[in-house]
Amino acid sequence: MNGSMIILKKELKGFYFNPTYWIICFLVSLVFSWIYPLQLYGFAQLLMNYVAQQGIPANQLNIHYGVFLRQLSYLNLILIFVVPALTMKLFAEEKKLRTFDLLLTSPVTSLQIVLGKYLAALGAVAGIVFLALTYPLATAALAKLNWGPLLVAFLGIFIVGGVYAAMNLFCSALTENSLVAYVMSVILNVSIWFIGIGAEVVDSEVARKIFEHVSLSTHLSSLVEGTIRTNGLVFFGSLIVLFCFLAERVVESSRWR
Repeated sequence: MNGSMIILKKELKGFYFNPTYWIICFLVSLVFSWIYPLQLYGFAQLLMNYVAQQGIPANQLNIHYGVFLRQLSYLNLILIFVVPALTMKLFAEEKKLRTFDLLLTSPVTSLQIVLGKYLAALGAVAGIVFLALTYPLATAALAKLNWGPLLVAFLGIFIVGGVYAAMNLFCSALTENSLVAYVMSVILNVSIWFIGIGAEVVDSEVARKIFEHVSLSTHLSSLVEGTIRTNGLVFFGSLIVLFCFLAERVVESSRWR
C-alpha cells in the first residue's frame, strides 16, 4: 500500500503542479461561465412565463431539473474528452521515456502501480467536478437549494468520471504513444454511451433489458435525479474494477517481456 501512496503523491503533484491541468480547468470554467448564466436566465424566464400564464407559484418549478441537470450533462460531455487528456500520459509517457522500466524494477507490485495512478487520476477528476460544483454553490447565495439531490447528482458524475479514468488508464497502459492513448480513450468513452441506444432500436424484450442493464446512461440517470440505487453503484464499481484489473494485467505482462 505504501507503494501506491508514493505513486499517488507523485502523480497528484504531476497533475496539480502542471500548467496543462490548470489550463484545462480554466477552459472548463470558461465554458461554464458562458453556459451557466444563460441557463439561469432561461430558467428565470421560464419561471416568469409559467407563473404569468398559468398562475402557479414559482416555487413549483424545480431548478434541479431546469438548470443543474443540464449543467451536469455538459460536465459529462466535457469529461468524455478531458479525462483522456489527463490519463493519456500516465503509462504511455513513462514507456516512451523508458522510466516505465525503472518503475517495474522498483519494489512495488503491478497492482500498487495501477492503484496509485488510478487514484491520482481520480484526484484530478475530483478537482474538475468540484470546479463545476462551485457554480451551484454560488447560486446558493441567491436561492434556497435542495442540497441532497444536488450532491448525489454530482457524486454520480464523479463516479462516471471514475469509470472514464479506469478505462482510459487501461488505454494508456496499452501503448507508448500518448496521442494513440487519447484517441483510444475518447473512442471508448463515446462508445460506452452508444450501448444505451441499443435499447431503443432492438425489438426483442430480452435484448432491450440487456442493453439497459449495461447502459451507463441508465444507471447514471437515477443518480443525477438524486436517487442512489445499489445496482447502479455495483455496475459502476464493476466497470472500474474490471478496467483497473485489465490495466494491472498489461503492466504485469510487461515484467516478463
